[in-house]
Amino acid sequence: MRRFPSIKDNCEFRQIYESGRTRADRNLVLYLCFRPAGDSRIGISASKKIGNSVVRHRVTRVLREIFRLHRHAFTSPCDLIFVVRKDGAKQDYRTLEASFLKLCRAQGILEEARC
Repeated sequence: MRRFPSIKDNCEFRQIYESGRTRADRNLVLYLCFRPAGDSRIGISASKKIGNSVVRHRVTRVLREIFRLHRHAFTSPCDLIFVVRKDGAKQDYRTLEASFLKLCRAQGILEEARC
């Protein structure tokens, strides 16, 4: 089984924060940096300000699952960092998924479904 494609190193987080593009809504903040090759990766930042460890890990698991289900629709490989806002910690799966997709579409990295 392959490892989940995630960003773990502090230096990679800092590089994306400094050089990446940003979009935000009331639930999430998205930092985006394109990669020359490889798979898309995700990093999630959930501060202690949003809640205890149970709340933070629940939001992290939900965002990882949303990424897993939608990463096939990305137009090019990229590194994504999602910063969870206080309102985002209180939301359910559907709301976080809508927020995730809205931010990805705003950055132009998500293919639109064709009927």
